[in-house]
Amino acid sequence: MLLSAYMKTNLTASVVCAASLIVAAASPAHAQKPAAPIAQKPGAPSSTAAIAVPVDYVIGVEDVLSVVFWREKDMSADVVVRPDGKISLPMLNDVTAAGLTPEELATAVATAGAKFVRDAGATVIVKEIRSRKIYIIGEVSKPGTFQMGSEMTVLQALGEAGGFIEGAKKSDVAIVRNEGGKQQRFKFNYNDVVKGKNPAQNIRLLPGDTIIVR
Repeated sequence: MLLSAYMKTNLTASVVCAASLIVAAASPAHAQKPAAPIAQKPGAPSSTAAIAVPVDYVIGVEDVLSVVFWREKDMSADVVVRPDGKISLPMLNDVTAAGLTPEELATAVATAGAKFVRDAGATVIVKEIRSRKIYIIGEVSKPGTFQMGSEMTVLQALGEAGGFIEGAKKSDVAIVRNEGGKQQRFKFNYNDVVKGKNPAQNIRLLPGDTIIVR
């Protein structure tokens, strides 16, 4: 009987000890800490995917690009086009980007990189388009400057501006465009367009266009 009581006591103690170990292992104090995020190497391109660009797109000031060299990752970088139209790259310093297509810039940086790397192929990825701006002023809910990342018509732009406010002359909207040093003006009659009349006046906007709503 004494032996049996002794065995029961030891068994109970073992169960209690095992239970204590399980609780301790599950407690926050013993939980494994999540791994810290890996810091990205300065100047290295991020994983943000390329965006779709309009067919007539050329690089402009404030656009965000990722320049990737195939054979020399240390020369790759994410860059923003400066007000002078140039970008800065490791080893290459300043390279003119504004006014070029992404393919033309890739050729230019690959040519410049050939001084340091043999067969320095490069790719230019457009990550953000900030240079294609239009301006909407006058009797709309949200007048101001709007980014035009992709193709946009007058009707779409007015929608971005929140539409007309009360009293606006919907039939007398003007689009002002400066092209080749000359100013062009286009008329837009909202009432006609929404009724399907003369849809050609719902023109595709170009960067720099100004929509005036009276």
